[in-house]
Amino acid sequence: MEVGLGGRLDATNVAKPDVCVITPISRDHTEILGNNLDKIVLEKAGIVKPGCFVVSSPQTEEVSKVLSDVCRRQGAELIQVGKDIVWHSVTNDLHQQSFIVEGREELYHLTVPLLGDFQVENACTAVAALEVLRAHGFDISVGSIVTGLAKVDWPGRFQILNRSPLVLVDGAHNVASMTRLAWNVKKYFHYERLFVIFGVSVDKDIDGIVRELASLSPQVIVTPSSHPRAAFPGDIAAKFSEQGFNPQIAENVFQALTLALSVARDNDLILVTGSLFVVTEALDYAAKYLPKAG
Repeated sequence: MEVGLGGRLDATNVAKPDVCVITPISRDHTEILGNNLDKIVLEKAGIVKPGCFVVSSPQTEEVSKVLSDVCRRQGAELIQVGKDIVWHSVTNDLHQQSFIVEGREELYHLTVPLLGDFQVENACTAVAALEVLRAHGFDISVGSIVTGLAKVDWPGRFQILNRSPLVLVDGAHNVASMTRLAWNVKKYFHYERLFVIFGVSVDKDIDGIVRELASLSPQVIVTPSSHPRAAFPGDIAAKFSEQGFNPQIAENVFQALTLALSVARDNDLILVTGSLFVVTEALDYAAKYLPKAG
């Protein structure tokens, strides 16, 4: 069961889980969850039930402390990925990555057809949760875990849609995820020019997100999605101008991609990001106009 926004007041609290999974927590939805990290963590930790197991993805020290305190009060056992369960990278390329996970019960040799270091963390988090379920009597073999992760599909998350030029989409939509995205772009790709097609929802920290993207020194095309919460392109363009960029504005994602592809050379990279709504429209464009990336 996936929790909605927050956790403390979520409808999923009617269930009593065997295991709760908490992925990386950062500042987002501050108008609802609170304007500091401690408040946000307490909202998220509202899913922790007395006596359950809690699997946490790698967190900042501040977040880990609050989670540990909540679990102690609830009598819940906290399993921390990166401490109780660790991994070692083996190989990676632009198609897949292989790694070894040292679980609490087994050693797993895994390959996922996904890019990004965060996907290894996600896989480790899934393994940790599956080990808890297996301890509760679920029939989950090591082979099933290996096979399942080898077949996983995650559209819109550090996904390559085209090879020449490279077209990459990622649904990063807050400062923390954009920081991670910028780092992974630098790690995985070598290119001559970077074109960023960017659109974001109006309730996001646009200044902070733009600052993270600025570190990539891209050529910027600003576009809205068709979602009613899309920020006005002129306002976004002004934020990029304050950072020394001269952004172009497109009427929609289709126009933005058409423009970028018309000027990009084979060794350039086009990155579409800022909003899951923008990325979804880029996926629609790719399905109609781009060959399937091999």
